Amino acid sequence: MPAFPPIPLGQRIPDSPHAVSCSLPTMRDVRGYEEKDPEITRHLTSGYPRFVVHPFARQLAEHITSLTPALAGRTLWLTSSGKMARALAGHLGPAAQVLDRDGLHGASHPAAPADAARAKTFLQNLGGFLASREAEDHLVRLGLIPAAYTEETFPGDAGAEVRRHLRAALPGTGDRDLLLADCGMSAIYAAFRAVAGLQAERGRTVWLQLGWLYLDTIAILQKFTAVPAADYVYIRDVFDLRALKRIFAAHGTRIAGVIAEVPTNPLIQTPDLPALAALCRRHDARLLVDPSISSAWNLDVLPHADVVVTSLTKYTASEGDLTAGLAVVNPAGPDAAALRERIAAETEPLYHRDLARLAWQIGRTGAVLAQIHAGTARVVKFLVAHPAVGEVHWALSPASRENYLRLARAPDATGGMITFTLREIGGLEKFYDRLRLPKGPSFGMTTTLICPFMYLAHYDLVTTPAGLAELAASKLDPDLLRLCVGTEPPDEIIAALAEALG
Repeated sequence: MPAFPPIPLGQRIPDSPHAVSCSLPTMRDVRGYEEKDPEITRHLTSGYPRFVVHPFARQLAEHITSLTPALAGRTLWLTSSGKMARALAGHLGPAAQVLDRDGLHGASHPAAPADAARAKTFLQNLGGFLASREAEDHLVRLGLIPAAYTEETFPGDAGAEVRRHLRAALPGTGDRDLLLADCGMSAIYAAFRAVAGLQAERGRTVWLQLGWLYLDTIAILQKFTAVPAADYVYIRDVFDLRALKRIFAAHGTRIAGVIAEVPTNPLIQTPDLPALAALCRRHDARLLVDPSISSAWNLDVLPHADVVVTSLTKYTASEGDLTAGLAVVNPAGPDAAALRERIAAETEPLYHRDLARLAWQIGRTGAVLAQIHAGTARVVKFLVAHPAVGEVHWALSPASRENYLRLARAPDATGGMITFTLREIGGLEKFYDRLRLPKGPSFGMTTTLICPFMYLAHYDLVTTPAGLAELAASKLDPDLLRLCVGTEPPDEIIAALAEALG
């Protein structure tokens, strides 16, 4: 039996109805997934929860629609809360209607592909879909499925258990500083809204994006700044402090905040965070830092940030079967009290069963990370030495090694993320299709995962001349591969890579 048996197209990773990843074993599958080719999508049993409406939520929406004459000819989206339903309806316009029934919330609109696309993108950007476990519980209540999926959960006060571990990982914080959300993007949006609202009252509306960020973070900045054409500034080079200083010198009194990933996704670059923090504080701008690529368990970023925003889906929920997010207010920050209150009002709640499942997993985070770190260093060494591999990016790449280690809680605390290119032009398809590793979205799981990241995150850019030009300007190779090492034996991961590289 091979070390990594093939995973058929569309199969959940892991094998749970609440899995956050699904198998896309060939580049044809990846393209078909992005282009919504029925020959591909009919095999998908699930997908990453912010991008694919969960089958439980679809079944529940169809049931409600079938029993509600007023929903005839309309598309219903079930949401994480009544607040999110109202926000979606407001986004869609006067033809939208809000649903509030038996503890379920949603918004509907007249069936039209363009409106459906707008609704789906809005909920994706903000993390506003109904959780799969909540949908499952409603299906059980309605007698549409016999019982909820059996899984291990924490038997006591799950919220207290999660915060107990988080306080240990984030010294100096108290429970009021730790604001849980239903996913990482919900935490980011809540923190952005809170800081933006507070700073707008002071006449500050400009936001700076440092480096290439994850697509939905970019979307939030592009769509929800006060006047996007004037108030959104993208700084391509995370190491260019001179450019940052020039921008602050020219617009410092108008700058509301900076959002930085530490390290960035997907080039895994770490800026000089202490210098960036000092610049923000000097000009009274607020700094939001997202350490999801390596995790807040590995990086001590809170002393430099006003708010740390992170995905607990990654590394903490390491089984890969739930989404969760966290916004951490720096208790020593100048706006700490106001931000606690405002972020709490903006966050989308983490469903109680997701919280209980997270509480069961969170205690193993340190042990999981230790295994991942040991494997990652060995896989990097192999890739760097292989003649078929081009550039290799990871937490300790030379360009930002010093910046990273200044923040790392231990010299080997790297996280599992590696991105790399191939030397052979056009070699992506051959390599990806031959590779025997699990292939799908997400990262930070006990399961190793690889994907052609730009195709999954920015398909519109890799398929158009203008998009390719934008990627080139940001020094992003469209064929970049994103590999996140899991807890499997590193020799087996390396053997799979060696076989595919030839």
